[in-house]
Amino acid sequence: MSDRPSEWDKYLLGSVLFISLLIGGGTASGLYTDTLIEIAAILSAAAVFSQTLGKRIPQPVLWLLIFAVALVISQIIPLPAAVFNGLRPELLLGDPWLVGETRSRFVSVGVGRTIECLLYLVALAAFFLSVLRLRTEQVRAILPFFFMGVICNGLAGAIQYSLSDDIAIEGLLPFTINAGLFANQNHFAALLFVSIPFVIYYGLFRGHLLSGSLGLVTLLLLLLAAGSRAGVLIGLAITVLSIVFLSARSRVSGLSILAIFIGLSAYTIGAWTKIDAEVVDPAFGRGEFARTTIEGIKENLVTGVGFGNFQKAYQIYEKEGMIFEKYVNHAHNDYLEIAFEGGTIAVLLMMFYFILLFAALVRIRRDPLQKAAFLSVSFLLIHSLVDYPLRTEALAMTFAYMNAIIFHKGFADRLAQKNELIEIDHNGDKLFVPIGTSS
Repeated sequence: MSDRPSEWDKYLLGSVLFISLLIGGGTASGLYTDTLIEIAAILSAAAVFSQTLGKRIPQPVLWLLIFAVALVISQIIPLPAAVFNGLRPELLLGDPWLVGETRSRFVSVGVGRTIECLLYLVALAAFFLSVLRLRTEQVRAILPFFFMGVICNGLAGAIQYSLSDDIAIEGLLPFTINAGLFANQNHFAALLFVSIPFVIYYGLFRGHLLSGSLGLVTLLLLLLAAGSRAGVLIGLAITVLSIVFLSARSRVSGLSILAIFIGLSAYTIGAWTKIDAEVVDPAFGRGEFARTTIEGIKENLVTGVGFGNFQKAYQIYEKEGMIFEKYVNHAHNDYLEIAFEGGTIAVLLMMFYFILLFAALVRIRRDPLQKAAFLSVSFLLIHSLVDYPLRTEALAMTFAYMNAIIFHKGFADRLAQKNELIEIDHNGDKLFVPIGTSS
């Protein structure tokens, strides 16, 4: 029997990530494609955890996920109606436990939507934890699956934009495809800009500077074509920061870095033409969404209205003059929406996550892949201030994978081991041997 460790788990999890990027671009609730991805993620994670060996999962991260799942479950457990006295408006008392029953109610004002969110969260947590269990080289090996998904979306976007400025594809997926393989052009732009640090990592640290540069130029051009103002700005910022943040420890010459910056200057001119003198936030826009959502948060701060119920609860606080044919389906600010739906505990869990994330930054300073993942996660979180990218399966699974890279213990263990080794050249190959051992 061979002692070589199995590799099937990386292919399994990589396939889940790839499939999510192909069919997980919808934002509507109840999509069968999202359910398929969630089931695939849970089953794949179960297969990975069935193995006896695996990397240790950081305890703080595990507790964060446990509390998050517990919070969602608590919203679909019947509680005495007296608990809600004075905690929320009468219109938002939640569904009764039984028809005609008034003594027991749910925190969630829409139990079905909260159950959907629970499945969503469990699938993401399962995928995240299963990647944490992989060996370091397997975590790196999932990256090509991510690139394949980005390439497929990029090709779809390039075909669309070459045919028309406004083309919609219906019937292929249970949602209308408007950009790449996404229903929302802003979310397509988000996938493009979170790919940039990994493309730069691929070019600077994996010895593929030419293909990495071509990939970077393609991503930037697609961002311009997508027409997302936030995407254009974030794409430019993440490119500059990625080069500065990652190139310090690479072997690429200064001339190469200078050439990339010259290209960025040309891109800036194109970006500026996209961001013209239009009013960024008209009367019916994100500012009004935020003001209305904050009103809802104030009256439901303790319990929230239940995950997945933003649209239902938002209408109660909406001003009469802001009611139009088009309704508000999200706050376009994930943090406000989570606070509205989850209440005080959800806010505390978000703060706990940010503490863990920035604490991880201290530990990942010397690994370029982890630094690239940190940049992508950071900018996706910034984008969440003005949109809801993590409400799509495609970006949520990407977010879970990138967080798994950041919190994976194997990178730190490998670095500690390399500190005890010396690099030698053996017939053109770089090898690491213990210090004091002859080659």
